[in-house]
Amino acid sequence: MSETFDPNPSTPYLTPPRDSEATRPEPGNLFSGSPPDLDVLAELSGQNILYARQFSFRHVAELCKLAAFLEKVEIWPYHPLDGKIITTAFFEASTRTRTSFESAVHRLAGKIISIPDGSLTGAKKGESLQDIGEMFNAYCDCVVMRHTETDAPKRMLENLRIPLINAGNGSGEHPTQALADWYALLKWEPRLAAPFETGDRKLNLGILGTPGSMRAVKSFLLMSLNFSDHIEKVTVISEMADPFGKDVTESLDRANIPYEVTNDIRENLPQLDVIYMNSIAFLGDSYKALDSRYKLDAQSGLKMDAVILHPLARLDELDTSLDKTPHNLYFSQAHGAVFVRQALLLAVLGRLDRLPEFH
Repeated sequence: MSETFDPNPSTPYLTPPRDSEATRPEPGNLFSGSPPDLDVLAELSGQNILYARQFSFRHVAELCKLAAFLEKVEIWPYHPLDGKIITTAFFEASTRTRTSFESAVHRLAGKIISIPDGSLTGAKKGESLQDIGEMFNAYCDCVVMRHTETDAPKRMLENLRIPLINAGNGSGEHPTQALADWYALLKWEPRLAAPFETGDRKLNLGILGTPGSMRAVKSFLLMSLNFSDHIEKVTVISEMADPFGKDVTESLDRANIPYEVTNDIRENLPQLDVIYMNSIAFLGDSYKALDSRYKLDAQSGLKMDAVILHPLARLDELDTSLDKTPHNLYFSQAHGAVFVRQALLLAVLGRLDRLPEFH
């Protein structure tokens, strides 16, 4: 990174408090000596972002490198999204996803039309998503939508002709959460952003939850298939005998990643390098907490250098006693969502040419 760039003034506040040992990886290690390949990212220009599997290994790696650059330097003076309007249409409650997208847009000098509650739209009166999508074509340049119904993006796209970014659709997917997840992991282990080399350590990846009904868990697992060469094994710890669903199982089989399903958390925890956990599942038409037996705290038998990821919000499955330990990568994961969503917006909206030159 050139010394001519000013440091990002917001990132010092992301450093853990003095009495905390929470893991906060240095973003500069991810792109130092290997700047983002903007030609790869230009492939996303104008695209709808709907599924984790639409991203290739290169897409994820280069988005994360660009996110690391944006986290490290002050970018707003370049006004890369000047003149662009993004609508955040949330037909379902959200804290982190909506506000991190809106923060990302504002920090890139774009503008936001915010719909924080679907009851504020014509949908409350029975208006179809198709008609709402037609109207959005005139109002903005991109729509970021969350909805309780899994087929909502498909219905919106019947008339929407500007890019749509899926911010969560029922029990479907949450692809930008998966980008935030893998951004945290690539900062923690920058070698993951490069092809596997003989002698590299492979990761044992553990998932506490049910990918078939937890959209963030599903998207994280599906995006992990891009990193199959770096993964020794995936262990899914769940109270359900089949926590995947057919589409996820078929994707795992095609990726040729060894995986197993177990309900024994104590036996498997000591072998896991990364634990991804969640407790909120979408069942039918409402959210319910699952896996109440599977909780982690500072006394759990974690591997010494293991890290924990959690998309938040949490209930009591992730005890606050872990917050100040090195196992805590989940706060850095949440913080980094702003920067990886900045990178994605720049790519989708075709504004990569507004960035300063990398050195």
